[in-house]
Amino acid sequence: MIRAARLEAALYAEVEADKTATSQAAAVVFLASVAGGISTGAQPIEVILGALLGLGGWYLFAYVVYWVGAKWLPEPHTDTNFGALLRAVGFANAPGILQLFGVLTPIRELVFFVAGMWSLVAMITAVRHALSYESSWRALGVCTIPLLGRLLLYVMAVAMFSQGEVVPGIEEPPVQTPW
Repeated sequence: MIRAARLEAALYAEVEADKTATSQAAAVVFLASVAGGISTGAQPIEVILGALLGLGGWYLFAYVVYWVGAKWLPEPHTDTNFGALLRAVGFANAPGILQLFGVLTPIRELVFFVAGMWSLVAMITAVRHALSYESSWRALGVCTIPLLGRLLLYVMAVAMFSQGEVVPGIEEPPVQTPW
């Protein structure tokens, strides 16, 4: 996990080729999800459910990246399979374990931002190597499509479950008229 967080290209090549590393990649995703749940003060069942959803999100993200990057927008020398990409993307979640430091409430947002950006850079690195891209910009573009889909799903979920509140937990003050 340390090598993944250090963005070592050789590690991503190794896990791509190692078909036995899928369970290790799943463990990285699970631990990063648990770290995020613990740092928010969630109940144990919520942490476990969040981690299971994290595993599902990992699989779905990798699936979309595979189809976009390997089938729709491949480079001439792109040669990969779904399992190789799944493993690389799983290990790219290693910086997410830093979310555990979010238990320090005053810096929680900063910790989540840093862990998120670091994970994004790791994801771009993993996708670039798994799809044999020459450009990190192309890998960023391929990663952006499922991330936008994830954002859309999040916004829809917030809209459905916020019970009319613009931001969950924060009610808008009543509008006061001057008369």
